[in-house]
Formats: sequence, C-alpha cells, structure tokens
Amino acid sequence: MDMHRHPRTRVIHPSILYFGTPVLLITTRNPDGSTNITPMSSAWALADRIVIGLSGGGQGLANLRRERECVLNLAGEDMHRGVERIAPTTGHASVPAWKAATGYRHEADKFTLGGWHADASVSVKPPRIVECPLQLEARVLLDLDRPLEAWRDSAGGYAIIELEVLHVHAHDEVTVAGTQHVDPQLYRPLFYLFRHYMGPGKPLGRTFKAEV
Repeated sequence: MDMHRHPRTRVIHPSILYFGTPVLLITTRNPDGSTNITPMSSAWALADRIVIGLSGGGQGLANLRRERECVLNLAGEDMHRGVERIAPTTGHASVPAWKAATGYRHEADKFTLGGWHADASVSVKPPRIVECPLQLEARVLLDLDRPLEAWRDSAGGYAIIELEVLHVHAHDEVTVAGTQHVDPQLYRPLFYLFRHYMGPGKPLGRTFKAEV
C-alpha cells in the first residue's frame, strides 16, 4: 500500500479568487470635501509601493483619479461588523444601475455607519480611520489617464493602481517598543477569504529575514 498518496484534486471554477487578503478601508476626498470610504481586499506590497485593484465606476476610484491621494487603512479583526455595514453602500449620490441591481445603496457618512472616527493625515488631504491599527498615507504613481490594458473604468471592469506610501501610522500596541517594527504577535489584521471575514491563526514560524 502506498503510504504517501498525494491529495486528490479536481478542477474548480470559483466565482472569486479572494484566497486570503487583508481588508483595506481606503479614504478619499469627495468633490465637496467630505470623505468616502471604500472597503477592498485586492492589494499587494513591495517595498514602499502598494498596488491596489478597484472595481470601475465607484466613487473612491473617481476620487483617486481626481485627487491622486488616499489613505489605506488596514482594518483590525475586531472591525468586521463595521466593514460589513458599509460594504453594500456607495458614495455616489445616484447609485449606478449595476450597483443598485446587486443591493447597493447611497451612504454619505460612512464613518458614522461604520462606527469609526477620523483624524487628520500628515501629507494627504483624506483623513485616517482612528480605529485601524495601521494607516498608510499614499499617493498615486500610475498615470490613470494613460490607456492601459488593466484599466477598465466601467461597470464590471476594474482598475489597477500603483501607490507610493508616504507615512505609516501604527497603534502603539501593535509595535515593538523602541523600534520601527510592527509586532506580528500583536497585530491582528482582518482577512477576506472567499467572501468570509477571518482573523489570523496561531503563529507558525518566521522567515530568515525577520528582524523581530
């Protein structure tokens, strides 16, 4: 008998590929100076660059095109209820037909709906979300006016945007005292895993590059 059989596999066609990504709440400034909050979970980082993906036709994306700056607020695992409260809302005063068809509604004050508070940023106009353990001020690097294969600002389309991080604000309780490091034992991010909210599991080890 083969005691080392490989796990059985099959080809599947999942409707989405959110295989475990952190939830970000992107704050951007509306034309009237108010703030929009866009929940999303399509982002990856390399050095001081973060690449995000946003659905086309949204208020947050329109704000990024106009203002070229934002704050990437990384939600903690205890914020999942507030995230879900704002998830079916849009900052557009007139809800686009494709969003209305999927249950979206207009909400002007997402801070109150989410149960969060705003604080001023250092180098960008959109405020930070106080409750988020990490808050990253950022500006757009990618020229959104240049035709790109990845750029489809339309219903059902998407945009891929490169951002440069300018400042990182961190709650004291998730950092290693006396250092510039986030403590992975204390930082508890909220993950979006195949449309379910999940927290981090138990620590499994560290890479040889770990500094703490």
